[in-house]
Amino acid sequence: MENLPVEVIGNILSHLKAARDVVIASATCKKWRIACCKHLHTISFSSNDWSVYRDMTTTRLEILITQTIFQTSGLQSLSILMEDVDEFSASAVIAWLMYTRETLRQLFYNVKTMPNVNILEICGRHKLEILDLAHNSIVGVEPNYQRFPCLKSLSLSYVSISALDLNLLVSACPRIEVLELVNPEIAMSDAQVSVELSSSTLKSVYVEAISLDKFILEADGIECLHLKDCALEDFELIGKGTLKNFRIDDVSVIHLDIGEIVENLETVDISNFTIIWPKFYQMISRSSNLKRLRLWDVMFDDEDEVVDLETIATCFPHLTHLSLSYDVRDGVLHYSLQGSSYLENVVVLELGWNVINDLFSQWVEGLLKRCPILKKLVIYGVVSEAKSDEECKMLANFTTSMVELMRRYTDVDPHFKFE
Repeated sequence: MENLPVEVIGNILSHLKAARDVVIASATCKKWRIACCKHLHTISFSSNDWSVYRDMTTTRLEILITQTIFQTSGLQSLSILMEDVDEFSASAVIAWLMYTRETLRQLFYNVKTMPNVNILEICGRHKLEILDLAHNSIVGVEPNYQRFPCLKSLSLSYVSISALDLNLLVSACPRIEVLELVNPEIAMSDAQVSVELSSSTLKSVYVEAISLDKFILEADGIECLHLKDCALEDFELIGKGTLKNFRIDDVSVIHLDIGEIVENLETVDISNFTIIWPKFYQMISRSSNLKRLRLWDVMFDDEDEVVDLETIATCFPHLTHLSLSYDVRDGVLHYSLQGSSYLENVVVLELGWNVINDLFSQWVEGLLKRCPILKKLVIYGVVSEAKSDEECKMLANFTTSMVELMRRYTDVDPHFKFE
């Protein structure tokens, strides 16, 4: 160890990340202390890493963080996550950021201060590439295109910001590729709650727990879009057909438009969602390169609507992964076995139920017959704690049917996951 260069020791300490571990390790010898001071590039202060942080007074904690940060030079990644800690003084936090901002490339910040600290003003126009803010307020964003010239990833969680400031902030990042919005508090100037974002460089957008009347996203180069736990009246994506991965999870939306050019779509994952199937089908039916399709716990707006395997097989010939949840309403199976076309490229098949009946095994067998090169079968099931005699009998019949079925499909690797 004594022959290790101080630069290598600095990298070792940086991989520890947690400030407590870094300080303890740097006390090994003088050489390690020098490495910590001159070559440490990553450090994290998190109340989840060390419970003692929660027991300290904020004054003592401020002194500890200040001493640790001011002993370093050239920090590139700084994480200060103090969710369960009382408010810090703004002056201390400003001192930490001012000391590190010239070299800082990544900032993960969840600190309550009084008054609020303007992170954008302090860290703007420097080398920051990743900015992750939580439980903070952003106000008065200046319309400056070069505010964050190097920023590639922006994450805002539980942040209060106006729709205008959010748009200005995204526009102030000319190289932004990743945007995450988690439960933001959107301040509006009129009765309609709407957000419009525009970026030519965005590639991935994740939106969770947001409620809006209208959300318009203009992103010419977007590849991944994930909406989760959202309530939207109108969502519109304006792009140039670059979208590859589209995921919706537990979203309420009246009008959904992801554009007319969808030929590059490779993954569509829809769960806990009410679909107006003709409109949705029309939207994705041109995605002939689709490789992964997941329709899980999906409600259909028209109770008479049925999606059959023939439609899936003919429209998406390159599918390799197919995931469907078993759903019978009023005697109608929503993913019926009509037609005779094979799912010729499907190698992974995921099937599941919320309420099982004796037809489930037959449905599984029918799907297996349509997948000639299947390699893996995953069955997801929901089993109630208080099972009636009828449920026990159905589970027993299902088990027997699966054993017999797998004896015939020896090339298929079966997996069973129950909750």
